[in-house]
Parts: sequence; structure tokens; C-alpha cells
Amino acid sequence: MAQLIIPTPLRKYTANNATFTTDSITIEQAIEELTNEYPEVKPHLLDASGRIRSFIKVFVGEDDIRSLNGEQTELKDSDVVSIVPAIAGGAL
Repeated sequence: MAQLIIPTPLRKYTANNATFTTDSITIEQAIEELTNEYPEVKPHLLDASGRIRSFIKVFVGEDDIRSLNGEQTELKDSDVVSIVPAIAGGAL
């Protein structure tokens, strides 16, 4: 099973779970399974058309899915998928 790492800011929408395991074949299917299990996380990950929001980066291992096959990137059982939201803030 592939493992999705849930970033700390989104864990409040996943019952404080840090990981999510899936048998999904693609990133798209894995994100769909995650959002079906935890519907409150959906608006934080997906836009109105159901695509991963532009400010969310998703990595399979160390590779950004945008440099692979995007949401159609295939997953293997041993893959670790990291979801990385953009962080804004701070002071000059």
C-alpha cells in the first residue's frame, strides 16, 4: 500500500491522522480516496473542478508529480506520497 503523509496544517481535517494508506493506482485516485474518507480536507486540497490546487505540491518520494505524470502518476505499494501546502506569512 502506498502511504500519503498528511501535513500538520491539514491533520485537523483528517481526525489528526498523520498518514493515510491506499491501494490506489494513481495520485488522482489516492487523493479521491483520501477526500472520500475525510470530506473536510477536500476544499483544502482540490479546486472547484476537482483538481489539486495550484499551491499544493505533491511528491512521490522526492519527485514532484508535476515533473512526472501529474495526477495520473502511478503509485507502487512502497511509495511514500508527501502533500506540501504553500506556507505564507512572516515579516520583513
